[in-house]
Amino acid sequence: MPNDWRDALGALLPDDYTPEPEKPESSQRRHMPVLTVSLDRKRAGKTATIVSGFRDEDDIAAISAEIKRRLATGGSARGGEILIQGDRADDVKNFLRTKGYKVR
Repeated sequence: MPNDWRDALGALLPDDYTPEPEKPESSQRRHMPVLTVSLDRKRAGKTATIVSGFRDEDDIAAISAEIKRRLATGGSARGGEILIQGDRADDVKNFLRTKGYKVR
């Protein structure tokens, strides 16, 4: 009976098992763009939250859909920007930070 838990777990693996090297998270974060969150006043005093600074159009559509679903609000994604209805700048910043983006 093995005394060490590593030996016990190692006995469960096949003899030819080699673990894959882990990818460092810092290299993934390095490629993420720095996003800008700002407020914009439209006609009739309506406020909108604008997120800009994306590099990839596919990111914009996916992130926009997730933000709108998470915050239960309307908005759109076009022209390299995400528009969220209302003054939701703090909520959007917190959401993007949890996704690993740098926000200003």
